[in-house]
Amino acid sequence: MPFPLPPNPREPGHRTDVAVADRLAGAPSVPPPAAAAPALVSLSGVCRTVRNRRRGDVEILRGVDFQARAGQVTALLGPNGAGKTTTLTIAQGLDRPDAGTVELLGQDPWRAGSALRSQVGVMLQDGGLPPSATPARLLAHVASLYREPADMTTLTARLGIDEFAARDIRRLSGGQRQRVALAAALAGRPRVVFLDEPSAGLDPVSRQLVFDLIAELKQAGLAVVLTTHLLDDAERLADHVVLLHQGIVERAGTVAELTARSGPAPLSFTVSMPVGDAVLASVPAGLTVTEVGLSSETADAPGGCTYHVLGVSEPAHWAALANWWREAALMPTDVRLLHRTLEDVFLEVAP
Repeated sequence: MPFPLPPNPREPGHRTDVAVADRLAGAPSVPPPAAAAPALVSLSGVCRTVRNRRRGDVEILRGVDFQARAGQVTALLGPNGAGKTTTLTIAQGLDRPDAGTVELLGQDPWRAGSALRSQVGVMLQDGGLPPSATPARLLAHVASLYREPADMTTLTARLGIDEFAARDIRRLSGGQRQRVALAAALAGRPRVVFLDEPSAGLDPVSRQLVFDLIAELKQAGLAVVLTTHLLDDAERLADHVVLLHQGIVERAGTVAELTARSGPAPLSFTVSMPVGDAVLASVPAGLTVTEVGLSSETADAPGGCTYHVLGVSEPAHWAALANWWREAALMPTDVRLLHRTLEDVFLEVAP
């Protein structure tokens, strides 16, 4: 059963029509096309300088621009010290920029009051949870702060919190605390939610629960802004990626845009034994084969010696490569095209 996140009836332009009725009933909704989705978070030319005792003035942000749209997941990535935390605190209204403009649901979050903040959910990585409280008491209290809270019974069940709801938070594992912090962030049925490392410390089952919930938040029309050091998670979840480095946006776009290659993708093949120099010298014309080294066996690839092939761009190249394997009596145990990943892009920006 999808997590119920009905639209806020106080939202301007709210209509109780068939689509809304379907969403309230739990039917899946189709998010608007990316081009039509409104920007619920917008930063333009944001700069922030802080005073450091030893280093003097330090520029943390140097003209950051990014938007987070309704019905989309925006991933903010970057190495430590890139400015991610400062960007998020400014976007949430916890800090103010020295220059530039910030809009959160159409308002300046630094000057906005409780009406805006009640529509924003924030999950911090360290949680900020009271250690002596239990999840049940804490989440009941958080829900009581809102006029129209989420269905916390459904939410805690979805996140598996019921299993440890009566245990003191100090006794919970890191992953369990993450789930409690996520539930607290969603208690007010926000329109925008900021998630700091939402999958950190989670076991595979819990990670999938969180991923499914994020997908439902996106489907319900929320703008989800998340940070993560797990680039596979970002590649899986994000509609839009913003890559920060040294206080500026180095790359931004969809995962497909950022990972697109110019030219054919290299090919990888693994054989059980190293290939001799004489065999490598007989590689078909137009192809280049380089040894990567010994590889250990994994769940999806056998061990052996791995090689990369450059220049495979048409069927004739595949035929020539297969003929080379046959003539050299090589039997590859694993063959794959190497697609560019977010990790490749990340390492280009912050080697």
